[in-house]
Amino acid sequence: MNLTIENLTKSFGEKQVLNIAHYAIHSGEIIGLVGNNGAGKTTLFRVILDLLKTDTGSVTVDGLIHGRNVSCDTAKSEAWKAYTGAFVDTGFLIDYLTPEEYFRFIAKISDIPDAVLTDRLLQFDRFMNGEVLEQRTLIRNLSMGNKQKVGIIGAMLHHPQLLLLDEPFNFLDPTSQLAMKYLLETYSRERHATVIVSSHNLTHTLDICSRITLLEHGQIIKDYNRDYALLNSEIEAYFSGQQHL
Repeated sequence: MNLTIENLTKSFGEKQVLNIAHYAIHSGEIIGLVGNNGAGKTTLFRVILDLLKTDTGSVTVDGLIHGRNVSCDTAKSEAWKAYTGAFVDTGFLIDYLTPEEYFRFIAKISDIPDAVLTDRLLQFDRFMNGEVLEQRTLIRNLSMGNKQKVGIIGAMLHHPQLLLLDEPFNFLDPTSQLAMKYLLETYSRERHATVIVSSHNLTHTLDICSRITLLEHGQIIKDYNRDYALLNSEIEAYFSGQQHL
């Protein structure tokens, strides 16, 4: 699924947090969105998901547009949301449910039959590592790592063509981080899905992403292809303060 951003700005009060003239993502890409705290990564996610309105500009997802200065006729369709999945934080969860109840809820609103749900959950067996299902506990009582797993699985259950994950490696143990990397690479490849990952974990992000986009103060200051020869050293130099791009 293609995604295009045009002339997008977003401010909170007098502080401008996003200013992106043009940015295009193509179907099947895995994008790593990196930057220090306050760079605008999470705000960009919320704008893409139409959880925040832009001050100017637009976001186009698979030909459907939302944002400011967009006519009602072009913006009235929200069909893109049906094939978009996201996990930004635990606020996306219904924490008074068990994981099983939460997954059944997601399946119901996505018209996924029970038998299909069972089959799809099996695909996450390695990632869950026996720590999510059949625990007889509410989501609110799970560890942060297992809450993270529930949110990521919930975002992927309906097989979205656009998947946005904010800090997906947070709180995961090393085994689960490796399973997460395998899961995202396999999912994108097999379904030709577009995946956007925001992460402070440079090692995992560089491993799985076909492009790395560097944000600073809400602006895209560098957009790398993974095969760019100096990618690792240049990114590391930037975050160590040795290089300003």
